[in-house]
Amino acid sequence: MPIDEKYRPFATERQWECYAAVQEHGGVVAAAQALGVQHSAVSRRVQEMKAKAAKAGYSPDHDMIHPVPEGYRAKGVSTLYGEDGQVKAQWVKSQLDPTIDAIRAVLDAACEDVPRVKPSKPPPPVQSELCNAYIITDYHLGMLSWHEETGDDWNLDIAERMLVDWFSASIAAAPPGQVAIFAQLGDFLHWDGMEAVTPASKHILDADTRFQKLVRVAIRVIRQILDMLLQKYPTVRVLMADANHDPASGVWLREMLAAMYENEPRIEVDQSADTYYCYEWGLTSLFFHHGHKKKLSQIVDVFVAKFREIFGRTKYSYAHTGHLHHKEVKETNQMTVEQHQTLAAKDAYASRGGWLADRSAQVITYHKRHGEVARLRITPEMLDAA
Repeated sequence: MPIDEKYRPFATERQWECYAAVQEHGGVVAAAQALGVQHSAVSRRVQEMKAKAAKAGYSPDHDMIHPVPEGYRAKGVSTLYGEDGQVKAQWVKSQLDPTIDAIRAVLDAACEDVPRVKPSKPPPPVQSELCNAYIITDYHLGMLSWHEETGDDWNLDIAERMLVDWFSASIAAAPPGQVAIFAQLGDFLHWDGMEAVTPASKHILDADTRFQKLVRVAIRVIRQILDMLLQKYPTVRVLMADANHDPASGVWLREMLAAMYENEPRIEVDQSADTYYCYEWGLTSLFFHHGHKKKLSQIVDVFVAKFREIFGRTKYSYAHTGHLHHKEVKETNQMTVEQHQTLAAKDAYASRGGWLADRSAQVITYHKRHGEVARLRITPEMLDAA
């Protein structure tokens, strides 16, 4: 069978190899035998290539033969057939790919008056063996909640103001330390692109704003938090964890912050592409994961296996997760695992489902030789009262 070169722009190298083998050998099974792989693998790669081409308007098996330009996707294809079954006319509707729009929004927001940050003057020297972990999870910046429906109001303005207030209060109250960890455990943004839906299941979300505005506020509030932390701590470590609501945004946040602060030696951005994270502080090891991939009962084995050397060197180990918005602590022979509450209000989905956990965030203080030695818990009500 002839090879259709119009598929090539839509294929990876491996997909094209499989497709070419199918055309050359006349079928999936024969192609798999020639390539020395399972026929299901060949079939899957060819289907993935054709699916990508179809999104761009090219699927000759369905008489779609007019692909849209790069950066666009086919919004709809209408075909007029004659009495003889032949195509008489065809209309292709296209639109900009939302992924491209999302990337442009991120770049626009990142470039807006955000040069490389110059090194700042460090605070007075601190003779301290303390590390303070500022743990924020499931903040859902950009979510909309109406108090008559959920019990609390939540929008972009409220979320930005509360986060700045929380860090102002917690930084002032926390003990002096050598290192601060900005441990953002994921779902910082309520959604992850031009459409306010969950990335995997496409569930419609309650959104307060446009994505570009959301990106702009996220960058602004994180910069403000880091500026405040730098005024108190000689070293600030930044963690932007992978999560289920904003997996792509977690990527660009990590990379953008690493580039933005590349000239500031006092800021360390964890750029790990894994979804599990670790930090070693003397005899204390700290582990982080959003909580969307492993439950508390399963996660200890993963941390020990992934960070075997660090776990072996340390005496005190603590793991932190979020995802489910309520507090749970599990102590094992290897480490203590804690699932954290969120500062964010409930959305309509959580309220109707009866998931009514309290709201808070914590600063946990770790000693190099003694593990956890203190913690500070601040709630939205405490911020209001102050």
